[in-house]
Amino acid sequence: MHERSSVGDLVNQLRRELDRYSPGGKLPSSRALVERFRVSPVTVSRALAQLAAEGLVVTRPGAGAFRARPRPAAPSAGDTSWQEVALSADGAADLVPRSVDASGVTVSLAAPPPGVIEFNGGYLHPSLQPERAMSAALARAGRRPGAWGRPPVEGLPELREWFARTIGGGVTAAEVLVAAGGQAALTTALRALAPPGAPVLVESPTYPGMLAIARSAGLRPVPVPVDPEGVRPQLLADAFRATGARVFVCQPLFQNPTGAVLAPGRRAEVLRIAREAGAFVVEDDFVRRLAHEDAGPLPRPLAADDPDGVVVHVGSLTKATSPSFRVCALAARGPALERLRAIQVVDSFFVPRPLQEAALELVGSPAWPRHLRAVAAELRARRDAMASALALRLPELALPHIPSGGYHLWLRLPDGTGGTSEAFGAGGEAAFTAAALRAGVALTPGRPYFSAEPPAAHVRLSFAAVAGTQEITEGVRRLRAACDEVFPGIRSTR
Repeated sequence: MHERSSVGDLVNQLRRELDRYSPGGKLPSSRALVERFRVSPVTVSRALAQLAAEGLVVTRPGAGAFRARPRPAAPSAGDTSWQEVALSADGAADLVPRSVDASGVTVSLAAPPPGVIEFNGGYLHPSLQPERAMSAALARAGRRPGAWGRPPVEGLPELREWFARTIGGGVTAAEVLVAAGGQAALTTALRALAPPGAPVLVESPTYPGMLAIARSAGLRPVPVPVDPEGVRPQLLADAFRATGARVFVCQPLFQNPTGAVLAPGRRAEVLRIAREAGAFVVEDDFVRRLAHEDAGPLPRPLAADDPDGVVVHVGSLTKATSPSFRVCALAARGPALERLRAIQVVDSFFVPRPLQEAALELVGSPAWPRHLRAVAAELRARRDAMASALALRLPELALPHIPSGGYHLWLRLPDGTGGTSEAFGAGGEAAFTAAALRAGVALTPGRPYFSAEPPAAHVRLSFAAVAGTQEITEGVRRLRAACDEVFPGIRSTR
């Protein structure tokens, strides 16, 4: 049982038993709860913390937990209907929309119900995260002189230097800003480089969180198709000419969701096309540290081959560590760097120094390369397990590319042959996603990855957020039932 569900079960049980105690009465000790419910001390601690947050118990260090005194009745709810007018008045004329569609982001952040296999996750399972190394790094960081003081707004010099070395080429520490994760860095970059109302070129398909950033900034995402070798240069050049765009956002390495790697022959071509258009390339290098064991040598970031300041580079530690370890590099050259710095300072001041210090401690420790090697081997095993299970049980779902990095597979749903017409296209995605959830699997539909009408129906399956290969095999087995429900009559005889 996952720790999360264990905590919830214990909270519910203790909540039901609170009436046994008078207000101020002492609950059983943590040790007694551990023995009675056969859970870990951490589970007991988190359950009591949840009850304390709800105001049902009071914890006193060294004394234990006690039933809280009754709370006064909650005041009657106010009338917030007036806000409909205030929030929507003249909204049609807003260049920057005040309402934001976050559905493309929340789908990978939401925790599925207990018992549901998490094929929609965007982060490493806790068993793959370097929790012990991160805890040790944070403890050491807290003892560093000045660790709780104000850091330079650009970030700690040593951490900027480390990021510059990992980018390579001629990038220097002076050209790196430390940001609070890739999402924040992409937000800063798009705000800095494109005014509201402007077009911004994006890969198609691409990361929904980036599309949400663009739209919330009042930008118009314009799709440029991706094939197994990355973005198609001629279509990119055509899009620049047709739109007058000055920004192109791409993921050259293990692209999300296709897993494509920008081919060697296309790298210089993309930079040349952008330079001739007088445009920036925002390089989201989000999973460089999640290469699989069989990936071989990785191409350098585009920023390492760009002396002219065309590339604004984003590279994060989050995907390889923990969703809460939000430390990222935002690198640029020339006047663009100054604008990025100013926007970041206004938005967030700086990344908390203890987290920057912890990042330095982590990447400088012997545990860091060991962790990356272990994750590379485990992700390869999980990828192979999912690909094999899909080929065996769901050959109808096309898997055009098996990546050697990242944490997911991109599948095309069956074309409109057999079954009902409602089962295909966007309706098929929605129906298949709902059927999968009924079967006990949470997955991600493909529609949010397209900024315009998609050419076909897709789903994305993550293999990083689950407990292991057995859960992957079981999840694909459950998807067989969902596929038979939504796409009757097309089961492959292979």
